[in-house]
Amino acid sequence: MITLIDYGVGNINAFVNVYKRVDVPVKIAKTKEDLLDAQKLILPGVGHFDHAMSQLNNSGMRDTLDELVLEKKIPVIGICVGMQMMANNSDEGTLEGLKWINATVKKFDESKIKQVTRLPHMGWNDVKPVKDLDLFKGLERDAIFYFLHTYYFECNNSEDIMAITDYGGEFASAAHHENKYGIQFHPEKSHSYGEILLHNFAKL
Repeated sequence: MITLIDYGVGNINAFVNVYKRVDVPVKIAKTKEDLLDAQKLILPGVGHFDHAMSQLNNSGMRDTLDELVLEKKIPVIGICVGMQMMANNSDEGTLEGLKWINATVKKFDESKIKQVTRLPHMGWNDVKPVKDLDLFKGLERDAIFYFLHTYYFECNNSEDIMAITDYGGEFASAAHHENKYGIQFHPEKSHSYGEILLHNFAKL
């Protein structure tokens, strides 16, 4: 069972549709009571860091999520801004992050980007795993994913980097620490590659 955290930010229905296609049951959590039987969690996110953090903090689910993730070690994956929220803080805002992974969210340096349209980093790009983890099983070669972001996740501990992508230099497009996973790209918009990754998460 996959539990999708619905705090008003992120396209929940897109994830529901992916899991229906791969025949994995899903549940949508809008209250802390909805989280109590969670086996695996997905934290989606789009938009501004502070807005997403405020929405989650005001949802009534924050304390329960911390308990599930930090104490009960329930597997969780943060996606796009959901990944960035797992960090300590972000250059995009002033609020503290969840501090689930020791990282800082930083803005891309436009001077290092060769593309005519520099920011946001938008469209398809390679994701190269640097850890041998089942989340990327079957995606080790030639997999591309859809990105849309201006800020990136910088791990303070290099061993937490799970995959890298090049955009004006390499950055951590996926991170992992214990039961916590983060991916900067959008698997729900990445066709068969994203479907494989989300199915892999369900099987962890």
